[in-house]
Amino acid sequence: MDTDTGTDAGTDTGAVERAAARRMWHLLEPVHAVVYYAPEAYEEAAALGYGTAERWPAYFAWRAAPLGAAGAEETTAAFHSFSPDMVARYVPESWRIAAPDAVLAARTRAVTRTYATLLGPGADTPGVAEAATLARRVAGAAVPAGPLSAANAALPWPGEPAAALWQAATVIREHRGDGHLRALREAGLDPVESLVSFAAIGAAPPEVFASRGWTPAAWEAARSRLAARGLVDAAGAATEAGRELRAQVERRTDELAAAPWRVLSDDEREHLAKALEPFWIAAIGSGLLPGVNTLGIGKV
Repeated sequence: MDTDTGTDAGTDTGAVERAAARRMWHLLEPVHAVVYYAPEAYEEAAALGYGTAERWPAYFAWRAAPLGAAGAEETTAAFHSFSPDMVARYVPESWRIAAPDAVLAARTRAVTRTYATLLGPGADTPGVAEAATLARRVAGAAVPAGPLSAANAALPWPGEPAAALWQAATVIREHRGDGHLRALREAGLDPVESLVSFAAIGAAPPEVFASRGWTPAAWEAARSRLAARGLVDAAGAATEAGRELRAQVERRTDELAAAPWRVLSDDEREHLAKALEPFWIAAIGSGLLPGVNTLGIGKV
């Protein structure tokens, strides 16, 4: 699956590009994800009529709205890791509560309000506008790899710099996510096997992945299938073959995610990384984001 071909005086150009794509993902993911936990987003969701006792009604609405009034089957396929039964609890009920266009408008308000709280006056500065401009160039170079990247790329751009930066981060992360699903399919891993194999390498404890709605029986059945392939042992830990397969998935994901970043020079990418610091520091420092996540950030 590793298709690097470029070298420069002994340097693996593909490896450098993959590393750069992964680094920028680590910086951009908190910028995107904080909206799923922010009080301002809960307030906007409640104003639309969504329940806020748990985060899932708003989460499915915020993330699926770019797809339009998508049904449960389409949303399940796009999100990949959630059980069909869990998705069906929220979709298409989401669109009976509020139309996708109304959700998208509320989402932009939620993002703008969230970053106004997190950054204060720093949310509307030339540095933020410059970061948004650079991130938009990357987002514009991200050839849609699947439904979520395509749908988000087709949305109009917000006028507020912080909201525009968030939208660019969202296009880029959904482009990466769609590529990750391609890598998982190439590895022969179905949605629940993807989670079980990821937990098996220590990306997060199995109980963290319970948020995706799979039953214990479905989890154990997936573990048995992986064991039959020699990918996990009797205790559910990854074998050498299982670790190598997941490493291939991560390399392939980084490879597919690297292409849009080529639109920036090394200096421009470093400039963007520096400009993103206040955003990801504020997002992580807010305490809103979970310390352990299903994406394996900080673990893989």
